[in-house]
Amino acid sequence: MPRLFFATDIHGSDICWRKFLNAGKFYEADVLVLGGDMTGKALVPILALPEGGFKATLLQQEFFLPDEGAVADMERRVKSRGYYPFRVTAEELAEFEADPAKVDAFFHQQMLDVVEQWMALADERLDGSGLRCYVCPGNDDAMEVDEVVCRARHVELAEGRVVELGDGFQMISTGWSNITPWKTYREASEEDLAVKIEQMVGQLGAKPNMAHTVFNFHCPPYGSNLDEAPEIDDDLNVKEAGRSLVPVGSTAVRDAILRHQPVLTLHGHIHEGKGTARLGKTLAINAGSLYEQGVLQGAVVDLDKRRGVRSYLLTTG
Repeated sequence: MPRLFFATDIHGSDICWRKFLNAGKFYEADVLVLGGDMTGKALVPILALPEGGFKATLLQQEFFLPDEGAVADMERRVKSRGYYPFRVTAEELAEFEADPAKVDAFFHQQMLDVVEQWMALADERLDGSGLRCYVCPGNDDAMEVDEVVCRARHVELAEGRVVELGDGFQMISTGWSNITPWKTYREASEEDLAVKIEQMVGQLGAKPNMAHTVFNFHCPPYGSNLDEAPEIDDDLNVKEAGRSLVPVGSTAVRDAILRHQPVLTLHGHIHEGKGTARLGKTLAINAGSLYEQGVLQGAVVDLDKRRGVRSYLLTTG
């Protein structure tokens, strides 16, 4: 009876990645599954001051950092919130501000470097544990992330593959989403997303046992209450101070779930969509995300060959 621990949307939070790696032992899981959106969204410069010390701005609050200890502490705080800190002089900062392409290239490299560090930490922490760990980058994750994950010894890339969960259970995964206003790395039309899903289903064999199959799809099904997010306008501003919630999930994902009826589907993408839903025989879970607070939200699921989902628990820690 395999036990899964599932989390998603940690967006570069160093503390959430560490909690994820520790969750296997804590929850006595057999398999760790990380859904999409591993990487962070922003750089935070830590500026060296001519008179000594450093200055940084985090969440619109400015901090003076008088010594190395204060700088190191700020770097940890920045990383825990999913941002990428870097030390810089005034001259270097001016060069970045004058060249957006240079900033983009630097951010991209920082992002890949952190994923490399995370894979090294996973190899260290998971070595000899017997835990299987599957990662599926999401729409916010650059394609090069896959290559970094593939180099890890104890983390497996799940995108587009059939993977074994134990006791006859299988899982297919994709981090691709339907079209978003932000034009991220892995987006597709509903039609193309449906084709992608059916290609993965085809890998399960001619007559797959859906009672023993898990779909790990980053985007939640449309209209499931796991996909409600604040409505935004054409300028990407939230309407009515976030009071207006609208479904933004995928119709292709919903149709695939209703057509194939897997025993379990795992989702993320909509951070405020934490919860569960039933779509026919299928239990759908969105683990949600509070990565900016350094909090790891997740789900523990026990799978049983006779009963399907034997039990599940949404977690926060």
